[in-house]
Amino acid sequence: MREPLKALIAQMRWSGMERVLDEELDLAERQGTPVPEVLFRLLRAEEAARREKSLAYRLAQAHLPWPWTLQSFPFARQPSVNKAQVLTLAGLDFLRRGENLLLIGPPGTGKSGIAIGLLREACLNGYRARFYNAQALLDELYASLADRSTIGLLNQLCRLPLIVIDELGYLNLKPEQVNAFFRLMDQRYNLRLSTIVTTNVDLPDWYELFQKKPLVDALLDRLQHRCTLLRLSGASLRSEPAGSQATQTTAPTAASTRATSRRKTSPDDSA
Repeated sequence: MREPLKALIAQMRWSGMERVLDEELDLAERQGTPVPEVLFRLLRAEEAARREKSLAYRLAQAHLPWPWTLQSFPFARQPSVNKAQVLTLAGLDFLRRGENLLLIGPPGTGKSGIAIGLLREACLNGYRARFYNAQALLDELYASLADRSTIGLLNQLCRLPLIVIDELGYLNLKPEQVNAFFRLMDQRYNLRLSTIVTTNVDLPDWYELFQKKPLVDALLDRLQHRCTLLRLSGASLRSEPAGSQATQTTAPTAASTRATSRRKTSPDDSA
């Protein structure tokens, strides 16, 4: 009877159950385990496998550029960052409330590290999220104008509970890019979707960046309405002694996060 059962499980693509079937059946035969308990163990193994696979998919779709986590963030070397505040953000209440996060500071002070760490936390806790370099996102929005796919792209971006827009700095922007970016932020605001933005440009200088005062007024109004602002300062973490990067904690794999979905991590040399 075991072989037909294996064949049926394989046909149903229940890989988690398939992995533990022999072990669980052997154990049941030795211990006389009741059938309901055997079924429970098999189903629990399948559920864990599916959860692991789903996490791996979310992490892949997030396009994280570095394996950084909040746990490894060098809080001791970045006194301008309130560790308790960052760990509170890692609880993801801001995401559940549809609030934004704005990180402003010079290059190398840890903005990207915190953003990536929070995005990873979101993935670990079942949220779909996506990391974007600001220039790449603006270029993608601009390219969508050529084939008239902008609406589809905006709808796709507005199906994500969280996106990170990294390194919004002094970019060479076309008016069409500015307009498309505002449309994105406006839609996400109206849908109460969270956006994390990292930038080395302080808010008053966004008028020079985007070159459209009425639009910047509206953009900042929406971005800051439901928003936590973190200001980072100090020397670049990249200037710290060599070795801190070498000991950077690597990101947890999907398998390693099954039992602990609350990992809090990030980089020594993040921007």
